[in-house]
Amino acid sequence: MNTIPTSGHLFVVRDSFARKLLELARRALVYDQMIPYLGPGLLRLSSAEPPVPCTPEAVAAALNTRATAPSKIRTNMWSVAQFIEQRRHRRTLQAWMADIFAGPTAPTPLHNWLAKLPLSLIVDSWYEGAMRAALAEAGRTDVAEIQGVTRANETRDIWTRTYDLFGTELEPGAATKTVLYAPHGSIRPAANFLIADSDYVEALTEIDIQTPIPDVVKERRTDRGFFFVGCRFNDQMLRTYARQIMKRSEGPRYAIMDGQTLTRNEARFLGASGITVIDMPDSDAVAQLAGSTT
Repeated sequence: MNTIPTSGHLFVVRDSFARKLLELARRALVYDQMIPYLGPGLLRLSSAEPPVPCTPEAVAAALNTRATAPSKIRTNMWSVAQFIEQRRHRRTLQAWMADIFAGPTAPTPLHNWLAKLPLSLIVDSWYEGAMRAALAEAGRTDVAEIQGVTRANETRDIWTRTYDLFGTELEPGAATKTVLYAPHGSIRPAANFLIADSDYVEALTEIDIQTPIPDVVKERRTDRGFFFVGCRFNDQMLRTYARQIMKRSEGPRYAIMDGQTLTRNEARFLGASGITVIDMPDSDAVAQLAGSTT
């Protein structure tokens, strides 16, 4: 595997160079040398109108239909959720999030392709559970899903819970071929959501020393790179989690993104993290990776 560039400059590749680099990423995924890091943008590949929100702003809008937040925070998912928790109680926020993400979300061709690979680690950074569904549909019995949990509902000093694909809770550290890591939680099987600002207070205090990151994630990232698809990093929370999850990984690191729409903070984060941008539409990238159209 290649080492991570340390110049801090953002590298963007397009056209034939992008396709060549994507082929290298595809081979690395096939040989379990790269970790997929999946974002909510993938939901647009299955439907122009996904059955669940596919951006933090869309979640904020959905929550606002249930309880209108002050205008200065109305588009910020984490702050709107915090407003609801403070005014209506955590149980209400949990129930509304479960309702918002209740709709079944069909896995995309990329999810289905990844589900058949002998990957050691997959990171799913959204709540809808499409990657979990793809693994279950593939008949996989060698998968454990580790989900981040809010400490507001816990009496023990834990950061995560672990489940098999049937929804049975497992002891932490269960030995499996593939670990599906959902750092922000997931709708299934138990509607675990890290969503409010308060959910992240302790996590962000501890995350720099890696306490909330499961040991198996730290172990399996060491000699692998990361492949980001369907992700944006236009919020500090998203950048912080991605930075800490890929910390001390060997590389290389690639991201499928539209290079023309990057914010200044996104470009700075990508460059500082040694992430090369493969500038092409997600649909084209998935077609090349999975060998099918979307």
